[in-house]
Amino acid sequence: MTSLKNKILLITGGTGSFGSTIIKKLLNMDVKEIRVFSRDEKKQEDMRITHNNEKLKFYIGDVRFYDSINSAMQNVDYVFNAAALKQVPSCEFFPMEAVKTNVVGAENVINAAIYNCVKKVVFLSTDKAVYPINAMGMSKALMEKLMLAKAKQAYNNKVKLCATRYGNVMASRGSVIPLFIKQIKNKQPITITDPKMTRFLMSLQDAVNLVMYAFENAMPGDLLVQKAPAATVHQIAETLKEIFEVKNEIKIIGSRHGEKLYESLLSREEMMTAEHVDNFYRVPMDDRGLNYAKYFVKGSKDLTTQVDYTSHNTTQLSSKELKKLLLKLPIVMENLNA
Repeated sequence: MTSLKNKILLITGGTGSFGSTIIKKLLNMDVKEIRVFSRDEKKQEDMRITHNNEKLKFYIGDVRFYDSINSAMQNVDYVFNAAALKQVPSCEFFPMEAVKTNVVGAENVINAAIYNCVKKVVFLSTDKAVYPINAMGMSKALMEKLMLAKAKQAYNNKVKLCATRYGNVMASRGSVIPLFIKQIKNKQPITITDPKMTRFLMSLQDAVNLVMYAFENAMPGDLLVQKAPAATVHQIAETLKEIFEVKNEIKIIGSRHGEKLYESLLSREEMMTAEHVDNFYRVPMDDRGLNYAKYFVKGSKDLTTQVDYTSHNTTQLSSKELKKLLLKLPIVMENLNA
């Protein structure tokens, strides 16, 4: 295991759901300092009060501005880049804002990491980067391509760049489970966009474990994905009704801007080279250069035999299994016992 003793870590977007969860884990490790970099001074103040820990240092800044992130990265050993615009409808209406944070911001993080001789940067990406149909997914796909390009260029440098990709996290801000619970508690209809819609079921702790696995094991340019089960949103709603012993009406309202029927964590093209490691898929960096002719002498695998890895074709949970999983979520237990 990589020793974090006397190491300085930086988490961009550190006041979000992911940052809040991984900080709890890191504070129990022998780190020297954890730098929380974000634009939200209120959330930083809340976090400062909650933890009251001298290891936590707070930096107000924005990855959109190189000087801002470069200043915070001085003497840093490792970086987790969680800063992002990730609400699909917001990015649909303001796509350039998504580009500024998710693409330009990522480049600023990479350049600052190279300049400051950071050892490793782990980028957090999303299922929406696979066959992207919305601005948020397109900006994240570009972020991944940027990471790969820079990983090739920085291969002989000390900094290692890699990425993780995961879908909607259960019970995270803006996800369906808190919405369904709120509607149940308020005795309102449970609103579902499409009952056939499937979603991977990953907890925040699963997301943290994936990122820590990448931190420990990823090589330059690697993309890591956790194998996860799935369920339909209709099944989630029905199971929550069973847990809370209610009979709320389920109302179908139709898909939102840029919403997908299912989540794809790996494309069929990526599955051609993906390796099974523990409970993860590892997609190694394609390190071929610009001399295309040398690669076209002979083709590789037949794409028609490959399928992408999605929430439609992964393991589907039974209602009993889903109920057991949902009962592990703090938000469910807190509202159940309220």
